[in-house]
Amino acid sequence: MSRHDRWGRIGVWSGAWTEAQRSTGGVLTGEYADAAAELDDLGYGTLWLGGSPSVTYARPLLELTSRMTVATGILSIWQHEAADVAAQRAELERDFPGRFVLGLGVSHSKLTEHYAHPYTAMKEYLAALDAAAEPVPVRDRVLAALGPRMLALARDRAAGAHPYLVTPEHTALARDILGADAVLAPEFKAVLDTDPDRARTAARDHLDLYLQLPNYTSNLLRLGFTEDDLRAGGSDRLLAAVFAMGDETAIARRAAAYLDAGADHLAVQVVTADPGLPREQWRRLAGALPLEA
Repeated sequence: MSRHDRWGRIGVWSGAWTEAQRSTGGVLTGEYADAAAELDDLGYGTLWLGGSPSVTYARPLLELTSRMTVATGILSIWQHEAADVAAQRAELERDFPGRFVLGLGVSHSKLTEHYAHPYTAMKEYLAALDAAAEPVPVRDRVLAALGPRMLALARDRAAGAHPYLVTPEHTALARDILGADAVLAPEFKAVLDTDPDRARTAARDHLDLYLQLPNYTSNLLRLGFTEDDLRAGGSDRLLAAVFAMGDETAIARRAAAYLDAGADHLAVQVVTADPGLPREQWRRLAGALPLEA
């Protein structure tokens, strides 16, 4: 089995199902249920739950789909006790063997009241998962790693890494640190719009929050961007580096750059000006991206 058989080459990253469940008490109906089933039918390999979900938010999506992997992208270690997470994951594994992956991250100091010593906190959290009554196997967890130390931890204590807001250049650096055996599944931002001005406007609106979070800005500065690149929603240079923009061919070409740089799997986040589910874009990209592993 290759590294990406479990994940597929291409997945979907979205916070929509997390937000929907927060408002409904964990129930998915209507368009949210239909969209999950359609992604499964279209052939996407993994559905990544964004927006800091709990493990329990994966269950409705596993019930609505028949073959996709469902992953948290990511669960914040500050918001959930490791023992509870391990027990909840074990329940999913019994009901849906091999179809859930626990994506873990340290979130951000601006979003977390008790944020401190994130690398040490992650090591301790992983140790607690190992020591739980029903431990979380290394193969069933990935880390939201950006910097060298967290990437090395993802290599040594998890199945691999799920970096967010990164470039193909970061992907190549991450692959060097992870080595040949670990999974590398970066999030990949796509604006399926052939109008450059409109596409950049949507990209800047989306990026504005992330450019206020030091974990991301520090990583971008490490990659050679400047403080000027990080202002006002991002420079054109930054947008071109962290977004795929244009038609299906342009998106596929940019996706290939990440895969060629060492990614096993891409978690595609479709960015639009419309807050609704981008189902048309998911359909169009399913015909353009290499969904088969």
